[in-house]
Amino acid sequence: MATMFLLSSILLLAEDAPAPSLFSGNMLLPFLAIGVLFYFLMIRPQRRQKRQQQDMLGAMKKNDRVVTIGGIKGTIANIQREADEVTLKIDESSGAKIRVQISAIARVITDGDDGEKKSTE
Repeated sequence: MATMFLLSSILLLAEDAPAPSLFSGNMLLPFLAIGVLFYFLMIRPQRRQKRQQQDMLGAMKKNDRVVTIGGIKGTIANIQREADEVTLKIDESSGAKIRVQISAIARVITDGDDGEKKSTE
Protein backbone atom coordinates (compact mmCIF):
# COMPACT_ATOMS: atom_id res chain seq x y z
CA MET A 1 0.00 0.00 0.00
CA ALA A 2 2.84 2.35 0.84
CA THR A 3 4.53 1.70 -2.49
CA MET A 4 1.30 2.39 -4.32
CA PHE A 5 0.98 5.72 -2.54
CA LEU A 6 4.61 6.57 -3.32
CA LEU A 7 4.23 5.73 -7.02
CA SER A 8 1.03 7.73 -7.37
CA SER A 9 2.60 10.76 -5.68
CA ILE A 10 5.66 10.57 -7.98
CA LEU A 11 3.40 10.42 -11.02
CA LEU A 12 1.40 13.43 -9.82
CA LEU A 13 4.57 15.43 -9.27
CA ALA A 14 5.87 14.45 -12.70
CA GLU A 15 2.63 15.63 -14.35
CA ASP A 16 2.78 19.02 -12.65
CA ALA A 17 6.42 19.73 -13.58
CA PRO A 18 6.95 21.38 -16.95
CA ALA A 19 8.79 19.25 -19.49
CA PRO A 20 12.36 20.45 -20.06
CA SER A 21 12.82 21.88 -23.52
CA LEU A 22 15.99 21.24 -25.50
CA PHE A 23 16.29 24.91 -26.38
CA SER A 24 15.51 26.39 -23.00
CA GLY A 25 17.93 28.97 -21.63
CA ASN A 26 19.73 26.48 -19.42
CA MET A 27 20.35 23.99 -22.23
CA LEU A 28 21.19 26.44 -25.01
CA LEU A 29 24.22 27.96 -23.28
CA PRO A 30 26.32 24.75 -23.18
CA PHE A 31 25.58 24.07 -26.86
CA LEU A 32 26.70 27.58 -27.79
CA ALA A 33 29.86 27.21 -25.72
CA ILE A 34 30.68 23.90 -27.42
CA GLY A 35 30.07 25.48 -30.84
CA VAL A 36 32.42 28.40 -30.10
CA LEU A 37 35.05 26.04 -28.72
CA PHE A 38 34.74 23.80 -31.78
CA TYR A 39 35.22 26.82 -34.07
CA PHE A 40 38.38 28.04 -32.33
CA LEU A 41 39.96 24.61 -31.90
CA MET A 42 39.05 22.94 -35.20
CA ILE A 43 37.70 25.16 -37.97
CA ARG A 44 39.84 28.28 -37.61
CA PRO A 45 43.25 26.50 -37.52
CA GLN A 46 42.23 24.33 -40.47
CA ARG A 47 41.31 27.42 -42.53
CA ARG A 48 44.63 29.07 -41.63
CA GLN A 49 46.59 25.95 -42.65
CA LYS A 50 44.71 25.69 -45.95
CA ARG A 51 45.36 29.37 -46.70
CA GLN A 52 49.11 28.92 -45.96
CA GLN A 53 49.22 25.87 -48.26
CA GLN A 54 47.51 27.81 -51.07
CA ASP A 55 49.92 30.73 -50.63
CA MET A 56 52.89 28.35 -50.74
CA LEU A 57 51.62 26.69 -53.91
CA GLY A 58 50.98 30.06 -55.53
CA ALA A 59 54.49 31.30 -54.72
CA MET A 60 56.31 28.30 -56.21
CA LYS A 61 58.70 29.07 -59.02
CA LYS A 62 61.19 27.29 -61.25
CA ASN A 63 64.26 25.81 -59.47
CA ASP A 64 62.50 25.57 -56.08
CA ARG A 65 63.22 22.33 -54.25
CA VAL A 66 60.02 20.59 -53.17
CA VAL A 67 58.71 17.42 -51.54
CA THR A 68 55.57 15.72 -52.83
CA ILE A 69 52.91 14.16 -50.63
CA GLY A 70 54.42 10.79 -51.57
CA GLY A 71 57.83 11.82 -50.25
CA ILE A 72 59.56 12.38 -53.59
CA LYS A 73 62.12 15.19 -53.49
CA GLY A 74 62.81 17.15 -56.63
CA THR A 75 63.51 20.49 -58.23
CA ILE A 76 60.82 22.30 -60.20
CA ALA A 77 61.72 22.29 -63.89
CA ASN A 78 58.44 23.66 -65.24
CA ILE A 79 55.12 24.91 -63.85
CA GLN A 80 51.97 24.82 -65.96
CA ARG A 81 49.41 26.60 -63.81
CA GLU A 82 46.60 26.39 -66.38
CA ALA A 83 47.05 22.60 -66.55
CA ASP A 84 47.54 22.37 -62.75
CA GLU A 85 50.78 20.47 -63.36
CA VAL A 86 54.42 20.67 -62.24
CA THR A 87 57.40 18.94 -63.81
CA LEU A 88 60.00 17.89 -61.25
CA LYS A 89 63.61 17.01 -61.96
CA ILE A 90 64.25 14.14 -59.56
CA ASP A 91 67.75 13.02 -60.64
CA GLU A 92 70.45 15.40 -61.81
CA SER A 93 72.79 12.76 -63.26
CA SER A 94 70.26 11.00 -65.49
CA GLY A 95 67.95 13.95 -65.97
CA ALA A 96 64.90 11.97 -64.84
CA LYS A 97 61.74 14.05 -64.64
CA ILE A 98 58.27 13.39 -63.29
CA ARG A 99 55.01 15.29 -63.78
CA VAL A 100 52.72 15.75 -60.79
CA GLN A 101 49.74 17.90 -60.01
CA ILE A 102 50.34 21.12 -58.11
CA SER A 103 48.18 19.85 -55.27
CA ALA A 104 50.62 16.93 -54.81
CA ILE A 105 53.33 19.31 -53.55
CA ALA A 106 53.51 19.03 -49.76
CA ARG A 107 56.14 21.66 -49.03
CA VAL A 108 58.94 23.75 -50.45
CA ILE A 109 62.36 22.90 -49.03
CA THR A 110 64.38 25.85 -47.80
CA ASP A 111 68.15 25.86 -47.25
CA GLY A 112 67.96 24.75 -43.61
CA ASP A 113 64.98 22.42 -44.13
CA ASP A 114 66.25 19.68 -46.45
CA GLY A 115 65.51 16.94 -43.92
CA GLU A 116 69.00 15.47 -44.02
CA LYS A 117 71.31 15.31 -41.05
CA LYS A 118 74.42 17.37 -41.54
CA SER A 119 77.68 16.01 -40.23
CA THR A 120 79.64 18.21 -37.83
CA GLU A 121 83.05 16.88 -38.93
